[in-house]
Amino acid sequence: MRADLWLRGFHPAPEAPVRMVIFPHAGGSASYFFTLSRLLAPEVEVFVVQYPGRQDRRREPVRENVEILAKELVEELHPRDSKPTVFFGHSLGATVAFEVARRLEQAGVGPAALWASARCAPSDHRTHDIHLLDDEGIIAELRRLSGTDTSLLDDKELLDTLMPAIRGDYKAAETYVYTPGPPLTCPVVGFVGDDDSRVREADLLGWRDLTESGFELVHMPGGHFYPTDHPALTAEEFRTRLGSMDGLGTAEV
Repeated sequence: MRADLWLRGFHPAPEAPVRMVIFPHAGGSASYFFTLSRLLAPEVEVFVVQYPGRQDRRREPVRENVEILAKELVEELHPRDSKPTVFFGHSLGATVAFEVARRLEQAGVGPAALWASARCAPSDHRTHDIHLLDDEGIIAELRRLSGTDTSLLDDKELLDTLMPAIRGDYKAAETYVYTPGPPLTCPVVGFVGDDDSRVREADLLGWRDLTESGFELVHMPGGHFYPTDHPALTAEEFRTRLGSMDGLGTAEV
């Protein structure tokens, strides 16, 4: 696994015993998780997925379909070594991570674990049709979730640049159709912010039916974007779990 167009390694840690791949939320970019990457290094080697249509990939078309995005990512995330790897997907990213994980498992090289954050199970998919709203409606949703700095939401010129990626990602999330298949063989951990105004504990419980290796639900302080509400606490929770997962040090990925 290497840092390239799709994967950003902000804090190289090739000697770390475990790797985490982060899949961002709708409208999110790799740099959103820069602080979390810094806090996890050097104990964890972190790569963050950079979706097309934003930042240095802004000239590329946004992928408005989760399956298309997952198929492209499978090749990038096909392991090139034996280091155990955990997928962490936040919101839309949890669905993308699941689709990538199930494809890699079919090839016999799935992740050591899937951590699904702030997202209902793919099999319980629901839509709020946010991608059909006008720009002001989407901005109102972002304000409600507090996922973007208010100053950015007040910058019309910047928003005009960001809106295609935000709308396209919401479309991908909301038009996703789950295809039934074998359960994952890796364990799944669900994370939910205690003050999340969109996703509740009950929404995460469906993930337990998508794995044959166990499910655990974890409450985090903060809202929908708890990783940036409380980055140090999030990093500590992740670091502790990565160090205590049974068999993680010998898992094949």
